[in-house]
Amino acid sequence: MKTTRSSRKLLKPVLATLAIAIVCGVFAPPAQAGYIVTLQQVGPDVVASGNGTIDLTGLSLNFSGGGSTGFMSPNSAVLFIGTGASDTYVGSFSNPASFGPGVSDFPDSSSGGVVGIGGSFGELDVPQGYVSGTPLSLSSSTFNGQTFSSLGVTPGTYEWTWGTGVNQNFTLKIGAAVPDTGSTFGLLLLSFAALIGVSRFRSLRLA
Repeated sequence: MKTTRSSRKLLKPVLATLAIAIVCGVFAPPAQAGYIVTLQQVGPDVVASGNGTIDLTGLSLNFSGGGSTGFMSPNSAVLFIGTGASDTYVGSFSNPASFGPGVSDFPDSSSGGVVGIGGSFGELDVPQGYVSGTPLSLSSSTFNGQTFSSLGVTPGTYEWTWGTGVNQNFTLKIGAAVPDTGSTFGLLLLSFAALIGVSRFRSLRLA
């Protein structure tokens, strides 16, 4: 079977496009966005999970070594996830005053180092000894048998900032969807396969 000139012309842009997509997806560095917590309904429970990087520039260490655990007070813009000893920093925050009407709730389980925002009183907690500007491992807290309604949280995106740097922010996403990069890549492969099939069909007709 011969490969015709027309089929080669069709394949070149397809291969180029696929190569660009793969390179961008695999080698492009993730966008820096400070610390992000997502609050999601997972089956019968609500799970808060967060990771990212925090730049403490502009904040002052207020207390070191205090024991902290998960806690939520939506009407006061307070959210702590994880558990363990923490360092408490204070400063001037530009932030929403609340993320719902809920009063207070403690999670049933928590893991990872404690990270939290006290929006109503200008407080940020990080694991004890945290070095500003370094990535934080995943932390989470789970509220068993709860819903957004029972916790009194309002779906949306809330951001607290204390500077203009890319990592001088703490973002809460309530009800945010989890990116599905696997499905996107799968669709790319299916599209490529379909185009290859068309190319082979044309080459057979023209051979």
